[in-house]
Amino acid sequence: MLPMTRRNSDSWLPDIFNDFFDNSWMERPTYTAPAINVIENEHEYEVELAAPGLDKDDFKVHVDADGNLHIEMEKKSENKEGKRHGRYLRREFSYEKFQQTLLLPDDVDAEKICAKVEKGVLNVCIPKKETVANPETRRQIDIQ
Repeated sequence: MLPMTRRNSDSWLPDIFNDFFDNSWMERPTYTAPAINVIENEHEYEVELAAPGLDKDDFKVHVDADGNLHIEMEKKSENKEGKRHGRYLRREFSYEKFQQTLLLPDDVDAEKICAKVEKGVLNVCIPKKETVANPETRRQIDIQ
């Protein structure tokens, strides 16, 4: 069993509330990198990028000449403070701008890459090139 520690101060509870509601002393970035999953099966790779609240117009996806997949997203947030009955004490659940570059493997068919946004997730389907099994090129040689 782990030993329990206790603060010596009797005023620890107000400090927790102050830390929670007033975090102005802590510098926070203005963006959050979304979670990315990469899945592979025998026919394709699939990239899933968490994008809650974003739609297809917030994304740009392209492949450059070097074979890199670029995913960019930008959400221009509107000031919706007027609709609230208070002010934000802490606001973190919005993305402003994000860019990710993924080096594509050699077995990718870059011409067939497609993307869609569904239920808060950007899905990028990256098909693999179809491999054609080479027929055995064995030829019998007659011995004379």
